[in-house]
Amino acid sequence: MRRTRGSHLPDAVRHSGRIMIRIAKYHSEFGHIEVLQARDMGSFICRQGGCFQSECDHSGVSVVPYVHAIFGLLIQKQSREVLMIGGGGGSLATMLDQVGVRVTVVDIDPKAFQVARRHFGLPWHVACRVADGEDFLRAETKRYDAIVMDAYAGARIPDNLQSEPFFRLAHRRLKNASGCLIANVHALHDLDPMPDHIAARLNAVWSNVLILDSRGVPNRNAIVIAGHVRDLAPPRLLMSPAVGADDIEWDLIRLSFRGWLPSRQAAQQDRALNTRGPTLENENG
Repeated sequence: MRRTRGSHLPDAVRHSGRIMIRIAKYHSEFGHIEVLQARDMGSFICRQGGCFQSECDHSGVSVVPYVHAIFGLLIQKQSREVLMIGGGGGSLATMLDQVGVRVTVVDIDPKAFQVARRHFGLPWHVACRVADGEDFLRAETKRYDAIVMDAYAGARIPDNLQSEPFFRLAHRRLKNASGCLIANVHALHDLDPMPDHIAARLNAVWSNVLILDSRGVPNRNAIVIAGHVRDLAPPRLLMSPAVGADDIEWDLIRLSFRGWLPSRQAAQQDRALNTRGPTLENENG
């Protein structure tokens, strides 16, 4: 993994009990970006504003289970053209590119692409566009087989990227009835309404919505899927990273599909949205 440019800071940092070496730091208006290397696994980590954005091996293959889950779902759908909103370290885009999928990545932060290409193996030929996700969809006329939503501002999905008008816009950018939208949604615990909140918004646009989740696991990533999704099976590990493959396989086995809970009251959802803490660890690609 290349470690060029940026501010080289070979000092140790701790996060969630892990010891890491900071190898570069970049300044961004959306939060400082750090490139770290974990001592326990040797994996490379992108951290922005205190939140993990990506973790991968030396070749850019993710070591984060939910990224492999999304990858597996897209392979099942035989998606050939994928739009990703939210770049992070670009691991999902790198993996999709390795199997011949044409990927376009949209991120509001230009530094995200700089870091992903210099440190995390994102190929230079992968199309990267600097824009707000909603603005990009409004200006774009191209249609995609799948749209992956993995955009966060700190610990939250930006409000405009979880609105019904945005999802209607995304629906118009899918190729046909077999297309799907896949969203990474962080859940603090089983009572966190956020995955069901997003699913309810999606259900206003798509008739079929499922949540791929591992109930009982705190501080986890749920995957909300809308569109032609009834034929999907729980994903399995298809591209093994150099480190951590056994743990990823175990985490994928724990995933199962569930319906969403429409009975949650809006007041409860809004309360939860306004009180969520800054503990999110998400990959963004």
